[in-house]
Amino acid sequence: MRMVSDELYVPMKNMMVKPGKSVNLKKYETDYTGNSINKEVGVELLEQGRKRLSEVQDKLYAHNQYSVLIILQAMDAAGKDSAVKHIMSGLNPLGVKVHSFKAPTSHELDHNYLWRHSLAMPARGEIAIHNRSHYENVLVTRVHPEYILNERIPEVEKVKDIDDKFWEQRFKQINRFEKNLAQNGTVILKFFLHLSRKEQKKRLLERIDDPTKNWKFAFGDLKERAQWDVYQHAYQEAISATSKPYAPWFIIPADDKWYARLAIAAIISKKFEELKLTYPEVTAEQRAELQKAREILTAEIESSKKKK
Repeated sequence: MRMVSDELYVPMKNMMVKPGKSVNLKKYETDYTGNSINKEVGVELLEQGRKRLSEVQDKLYAHNQYSVLIILQAMDAAGKDSAVKHIMSGLNPLGVKVHSFKAPTSHELDHNYLWRHSLAMPARGEIAIHNRSHYENVLVTRVHPEYILNERIPEVEKVKDIDDKFWEQRFKQINRFEKNLAQNGTVILKFFLHLSRKEQKKRLLERIDDPTKNWKFAFGDLKERAQWDVYQHAYQEAISATSKPYAPWFIIPADDKWYARLAIAAIISKKFEELKLTYPEVTAEQRAELQKAREILTAEIESSKKKK
């Protein structure tokens, strides 16, 4: 049987950003769809992948040692929402929490920028998906540094105070934050859905022309699109500085949604395999209790039959 993680193993290695590597997004394809996979096969493999993820999620919960944090970042219309919908549809919703972070509220701004993200971390045995994440604080704010002033950080009183040293320091803060999570049992997987500007234009026009997609379009998307090159630079800097062995970044070709979903599912599935999750072993005492419970229930059934 063709398996999703096996089929994509070689491309997966190329998608992972090695720690210390300086990223140039222009060198990463946005329309790659594999050498031997078409959409029809990809849909079949994704369905297999969903079933495997469902099986492993059950072990993750029973094992109760690890938690999983999946981060999705991308330009507008790259397919983050549909990736969540299609990849995670087979999982038990009780063990999965999806957070879509918007602009911080005044209450959230009264805390450090990582505070609200800390509250959304998964418990042991759980999976959390952050559709946009703490990386917005080095992406949107990098493009719009005036937003940083709302955080009221000491000695940062004007935009000129937000220099390269500031961003380097913030990258270090994020690395410390993620390393602490990883050392305490959180598996972190970070995905950048790499979309071409041409494909984004196509999808934005679809949102305008299709009445069922009008609700997805916001005029502000065009203002952010006008900052495309600035955003690409911000992503390059952030990914280069924060792809670590304990929290790797994966750059996913996103022009074809079916392939992006398949690649993400394959990477998650492969990581679960590496954890070697198993159901807790039953002790001799527990086995004895199970046998006793069986005898009690069997006797109860027999008693009911006699009464009839």
